[in-house]
Amino acid sequence: MEDSLKQAIEIVKAQASVRNMNEDEITSMIKALAGSIRGVAEGVAPVVETEPAVDPKNAIREKSVICCECGKSFKVLTKRHLITHGLTPEQYKEKYGYKKGTSLVAKSLARSRRKTMQDMKLWEKRKKAPKAE
Repeated sequence: MEDSLKQAIEIVKAQASVRNMNEDEITSMIKALAGSIRGVAEGVAPVVETEPAVDPKNAIREKSVICCECGKSFKVLTKRHLITHGLTPEQYKEKYGYKKGTSLVAKSLARSRRKTMQDMKLWEKRKKAPKAE
């Protein structure tokens, strides 16, 4: 086995020990790292991976959202994280084929937020509030 692959496996093994990773994430991360390590060793600029780290159709899951750029798992894919990839949320959605209204939030979290807002019934409280004149 070549050195770059061994090094990539060690890095991914360390990453997998501190967070949950599925088989697809592990495989794509090993491929990307091995290519980058090989490129650095040969003095060639690392090749930018053009394919997403995870299939965009499966990126928004029940308990997590997987960033299609880096493969990291989040409950909410924030604007702050997307900036690290040089993207705005709108650009990210366009790049990976999401509709403009799609929220980049785990399904369970979106459901609980929706329920909380429905329980608060802010629209009723707003109607009852006396108007200040």
